[in-house]
Amino acid sequence: MDSGSCGDQELEDKQRTGQPLRVNGPIIVGAGPSGLAVSACLSELGVPSLVLERSHCIASLWQDKAYDRLKLHLPKQFCELPLLPFPQHFPKYPTKDQFISYLESYASHFDIKPFFHQTVQRAEFDESCGLWRVRTREGLECLSRWLVVATGENAEPATPDVAGLERFQGRRLHTSGYKSASEFRGQRVLVVGCGNSGMEVSLDLCRHNATPHMVVRNTVHVLPREMLGFSTFGVAMVLLKWLPLRLVDKILLLIANITLGNTDQLGLRRPKTGPLELKTATGKTPVLDVGTLSQIKSGKIKVVAGVKEITKNGAKFLDGQEEEFDSIIFATGYKSNVTSWLKGVDFFTEEGMPKTPFPNGWRGDKGLYTVGFTRRGILGTGCDAIKIARDIADQQPRSSSFSRIELQLCVPNNRFCI
Repeated sequence: MDSGSCGDQELEDKQRTGQPLRVNGPIIVGAGPSGLAVSACLSELGVPSLVLERSHCIASLWQDKAYDRLKLHLPKQFCELPLLPFPQHFPKYPTKDQFISYLESYASHFDIKPFFHQTVQRAEFDESCGLWRVRTREGLECLSRWLVVATGENAEPATPDVAGLERFQGRRLHTSGYKSASEFRGQRVLVVGCGNSGMEVSLDLCRHNATPHMVVRNTVHVLPREMLGFSTFGVAMVLLKWLPLRLVDKILLLIANITLGNTDQLGLRRPKTGPLELKTATGKTPVLDVGTLSQIKSGKIKVVAGVKEITKNGAKFLDGQEEEFDSIIFATGYKSNVTSWLKGVDFFTEEGMPKTPFPNGWRGDKGLYTVGFTRRGILGTGCDAIKIARDIADQQPRSSSFSRIELQLCVPNNRFCI
């Protein structure tokens, strides 16, 4: 294959015989948007790569674990991978299926053919040969000068420990297993989490005649998805070109208060730090409202305090209230799993995030790279993918047959990325 170092048959032969496979380019672990972006940028610079993916498809988080009504929260121009825009006929906010279609077209366009059903069990730098040694659970062993960790910050569902959860007799699941509210029609449902997923799942439940109770433990910024007919994110990006971040935050909050009202009165207390400043410092994304607030105002979605414990038939809350529920949905996000398989490096925290913050957390020592760990979405992924491809290409020997194309950053402003 053009984008890899060998074909499927050679990989299968090496796997069957147990012989290590020497990869001419980097080994990329993960075939989500991050892995695809790096492979495409490398391919554009004439550098082959081998993409290993534990699932059966590219972007398995989107294909297997995303709910049906999911749409991109940002306009499509802010969600493009490097070198290939969305089709012009796609709507401003593409649906889940449209985004998957875009990613499949992206992989096809750059002839990216991951080796599927390969779960990396261990990856470490072998000092004896100066190469990265990657072993998969299925028996494949690969060697390369470079290792690109593209499993990202959303590799595994994150479910909090809640006292008494094992006693609950109803259905409980993470949003990674949630598809549609049609399965919960007429039920009383506890939604744990008030981020974008928690808000949208609650809205979906409400529209299918369920009664959602949304747990809000901490402060949260809720902004309208659009301001004055323009994308809130687009407005922020333009303002950041000319104004200090904190002043932009004040403008966004002023418009939000005018359009949405005082969210504190709905049980959604705003943090003291502004939405963009908070995002830059912690990676916590503001919620972009797509209709949930109106249902909270009407009383169809109940906002409840933090959970003290789960009971046999429901939950007790920190404010002393107790309610019965048919189901519990954890909209508590995802976490990195890199520390479970990447060994012998001091690059990541215990939580599996680079110790060096964005925008400098994309490169480690001895040919180690990371992409998809910026907490700044696809824009952050694009920035890192281009840097990684350039850096690896610069280490390749130049030849007359090697076409070195200068990649341009295709983001409008990489000073701030949501």
